[in-house]
Amino acid sequence: MSRYILAAIAGMWMADGLALLSAPLLVMQRLQESLDGSPNLLRWQAIGIVLGIILLWWAAPLPYQPLWWMTGGAMVIKSGFLIWGPVTWRLSLLNWCFTREAVDYRFFGLWLCTLAVLLLHALGLLHG
Repeated sequence: MSRYILAAIAGMWMADGLALLSAPLLVMQRLQESLDGSPNLLRWQAIGIVLGIILLWWAAPLPYQPLWWMTGGAMVIKSGFLIWGPVTWRLSLLNWCFTREAVDYRFFGLWLCTLAVLLLHALGLLHG
């Protein structure tokens, strides 16, 4: 079961990464509009905390272990900050994120795709 959940995490990273690679400004515009319309959407970051903990716990025996620890820890910290961080800091960070250029989002998308491929490789789902 843990392999399937870790593969699902990789799938989410790949989907997000490909969206940011193909239409970065549209994706970020839609995200900003969604958050402007319903700021409570940030509470869904609790899922990021759970997935980060799952990554920390279940990816321990996999290759690239330090990468999964850093990534899982970053997921927990980022999600926790977006839920419980000081409002002014959170808004400043989000405003900064929404004013990046398309190339910045594409680099982040490339990073997400790379993480997805590495996790799938560590799970033994990619051969080569």
